[in-house]
Amino acid sequence: MTATSSNRSWIKPAAIGAAVLAIAGIGFAAFNQQPTAPNVTFISIDGQKISSQDLRGKVVMVNFWATSCATCVKEMPQMVDTYNKFRKQGLEFVAVAMSYDPPNYVLNYAETRKLPFKVALDSGGDLAKQFGDVAMTPTTFVIGKDGKILKRYLGEPDFASLHALLQKSLTAS
Repeated sequence: MTATSSNRSWIKPAAIGAAVLAIAGIGFAAFNQQPTAPNVTFISIDGQKISSQDLRGKVVMVNFWATSCATCVKEMPQMVDTYNKFRKQGLEFVAVAMSYDPPNYVLNYAETRKLPFKVALDSGGDLAKQFGDVAMTPTTFVIGKDGKILKRYLGEPDFASLHALLQKSLTAS
């Protein structure tokens, strides 16, 4: 081996190492990117249109639920408490009834429990599709002020960690 070839022997391993680090960095960045919430229009049970664009700049919870879902019914009082705790700080909340839930059941549930937040119907199932084919209830999304999905909860959330996330998100500028 000559002096010139031994001086260059590090170039190939260094290039491979740099390539591996670059690929790992791209993968890490792609994996950690928060998806943006879809641009949708919710139709509330009282006919009000609520656009996701109108909610930008606010922290939003979107909860897919059904009156026939035992876990949904169980968690709903805590969802009400969560909303009441954070609404003065700017939290918006939309409870989206699944397409298979009869509208009169949803209306009756919302009225008898005096749900304080917006309740929307997903009559055609389009909202569930746009949020990543939501099929399991409850499924709850926390959306940041920038429209990015901060967290997706399948099933009943851990309310202590949900409250911590909301507190952090609501106080962030």
